[in-house]
Amino acid sequence: MAKETNQPAPQAGFQALISHCKEYGYIFQSSEIYDGLQAVYDYGQYGAQLKKNIRDYWWKSMTQLHDNIVGIDAAIFMHPTTWKASGHVDNFSDPMIDNKDSNKRYRVDHLIEAHAETLQEPAAGTLIAEMEALIARDDYAGLKNLIDSNNIKCAVSGTCNWTDVRQFNLMFSTEFGAVATEGEEDNKVYLRPETAQGIFVNFLNVQKTGRMKIPFGIAQTGKAFRNEIVARQFIFRMREFEQMEMQFFVRPGTQMEWYRYWKEQRRAWHESLGVPAEKLRFHDHVKLAHYADAALDIEFEFPFGWKELEGIHSRTDFDLKNHQEYSKKKMQYFDNDLNEEDKPYGNYIPYVVETSVGLDRLVLTILSLAYAEEKWNREDGSEDSRVVLRIPPRIAPLKLAVLPLTKKDGLPEIADALIKECKGDFHCFYEEKDSIGKRYRRMDAIGTPFCVTIDHQTKEDNTVTIRYRDTMVQERIPMADVRRLINEKIG
Repeated sequence: MAKETNQPAPQAGFQALISHCKEYGYIFQSSEIYDGLQAVYDYGQYGAQLKKNIRDYWWKSMTQLHDNIVGIDAAIFMHPTTWKASGHVDNFSDPMIDNKDSNKRYRVDHLIEAHAETLQEPAAGTLIAEMEALIARDDYAGLKNLIDSNNIKCAVSGTCNWTDVRQFNLMFSTEFGAVATEGEEDNKVYLRPETAQGIFVNFLNVQKTGRMKIPFGIAQTGKAFRNEIVARQFIFRMREFEQMEMQFFVRPGTQMEWYRYWKEQRRAWHESLGVPAEKLRFHDHVKLAHYADAALDIEFEFPFGWKELEGIHSRTDFDLKNHQEYSKKKMQYFDNDLNEEDKPYGNYIPYVVETSVGLDRLVLTILSLAYAEEKWNREDGSEDSRVVLRIPPRIAPLKLAVLPLTKKDGLPEIADALIKECKGDFHCFYEEKDSIGKRYRRMDAIGTPFCVTIDHQTKEDNTVTIRYRDTMVQERIPMADVRRLINEKIG
């Protein structure tokens, strides 16, 4: 067979990636047989495993590789006063606007950003800067005037017939108990809009039972729910999503030191996952949240532009102080490690530095980096092509595909023995249907980094052909080396 040379084609469109995710078992529209549910998605067999692999990588890096960070798993339902204390009942809202002709609702910043994308520079940058300044001042009349003066139209009706800008709370609410009484607030609960509050209300439980000393962190992964006005861009912005958060408790006055530390640590972690440094950047917040004295986003260059991937926030003592006030339970820490002259001040409410990354956004990051449509010329002049997912081997859903050349002559039995040897270490896949070339292409599209072919020579000398996804290079190795080699590659 002629040697293949690999020449990637230009980046494929975002819609092609979305279609690929469905075709190859990564992500499906939720309730698709009933025409779907807007901005809600299900993860298929490979998407679920990719998601788990990323989550496990984060969890290990946070809890196993740090001596002073532990993990918890708090409930989704929390006492409703939790959200009053956290500020979500009063402050967790976005400016929104409705078009009177289409009855379509927009988040104001999304509406203006979409219009800015149609403009040339410097006009686009000027518009965004004006919008950010108005949002920072909570100037809703100014935002409405900005929309009107720029003749921003509804994408559905094509008109500029807008309502006034107003706030829209993003929390989902429901009722506890068998009967919901109209006007009765006692049984009202919320689906959590973030996982952080489960950490804060368990601060003392973890600190005392774990004998934790400041500074220390508490990590958690889990589902959160936000009633987004406009959910869009596939799994980038959904109403049900998963967060990976760590709250790091520090002495008051040291928070900016730790803020800078975690800012750099978290960027380095994304690069360790295979995200190129040039695809990441820091974006400092113009308007700080009600709990923060510093905040930034780690942004990634998605196919649809630079967007937030992870947030780093210095939350001060806002959360613990408010939970102390509302619960009447002390949230203080006595610091035995302070110098003798500082001991009168040793009983304090810790400050918090938060790292919060969206797991679904991270899945989209990995998939958008991995997806490629490639074409090349063989040495004999013929053309060939493939679609490939170059997912880093350590987090790929399948690590190894074992492919007997034929369905007979004992080859499937040898393949089965190899899978039994390897599947305790990593996920394997067996396939015997179609030609070996078609099977290679299918594994490329799924993102499997290694394929091993069992052929008749295997019966003679116990060697196999291993094929590498990224280069398509094939080499002959002893079958006894397969498990060790792949463990080395994914370790």
